[in-house]
Amino acid sequence: MSLVAAEGLTLRYGARTALAGVDLRIAPGEIVTVIGPNGSGKSTLLRALLGILPPSAGRVVRRPGLRIGYVPQRLTIDPGLPLTVGRFLSLPRRQPAAAIAAALARCGLQRFERRQMAALSGGQFQRALLARALLAEPELLMLDEPTASLDQAGKAEFYRLIEAVRRELGCAVLMVSHDLHVVMAASDRVICLNGHVCCQGTPTAVAAAPEYRALFGPGTGGALALYRHAHDHVHDHVHDAVGPGAAAMPDHPGADAPRDAFGDASRDASRDAPGRPRNGAPGPAGAAPQPGPARPEPAGRGHG
Repeated sequence: MSLVAAEGLTLRYGARTALAGVDLRIAPGEIVTVIGPNGSGKSTLLRALLGILPPSAGRVVRRPGLRIGYVPQRLTIDPGLPLTVGRFLSLPRRQPAAAIAAALARCGLQRFERRQMAALSGGQFQRALLARALLAEPELLMLDEPTASLDQAGKAEFYRLIEAVRRELGCAVLMVSHDLHVVMAASDRVICLNGHVCCQGTPTAVAAAPEYRALFGPGTGGALALYRHAHDHVHDHVHDAVGPGAAAMPDHPGADAPRDAFGDASRDASRDAPGRPRNGAPGPAGAAPQPGPARPEPAGRGHG
């Protein structure tokens, strides 16, 4: 059974239609990334799946009792507010100290409980948001552009952390991202959205799809892969048959520009210059080359 599904989901803001006839399903344990241009309805889709926004038509079906962790697109905290990391993780309900310590340790923030939120770097701040989301032991982790404030090296590091969390908890991950540099290699499945589902499928299949190239340009077919996802697991959805098309994407290192705090200074990933290849340096343990490309699913087909 799918964790969450959208069936004919349509959402309007007054006379403007933000989403039209969206069909999708998220299976247990998979990493799915939603990409699309600005204003394409990506964040709206996540809010609708969370139940924050009611559908104008269609419906959202969540598995009964589903535990969801959510990392928002942006969270601004007054730098003058005395708020420790431990206290932040206890909002709005107090959490046991052991649970807070365990969540921070999962995110590489051991002994950060007494650190002020305002003193965290951009990467540390995002890890604190993730740690807060993990307190619920989620079956589905939703993240809305979680790496907007990070440099390329920070993005790759954060995506590796997401994969490690997924392996440890066995949770599914649904991400919204503009980071074409990484998501095309960091996901099991990519959904290309522009008010409706343009195409979806494996990363290599979507990268070769005419709908994807029409939105992002032909030069993105070989989007930089800062992180190579290991396909050493099985989901309950089935991809289309393998066919000829785009090749697997090479690894590249990240830049080492300073990170901005609080996610306020994002940059367009499409403008980042490619780095020098790492000569085949492997990704996480067990990483394997991307499978051959498959034909992406046409718009309107659910993927269960």
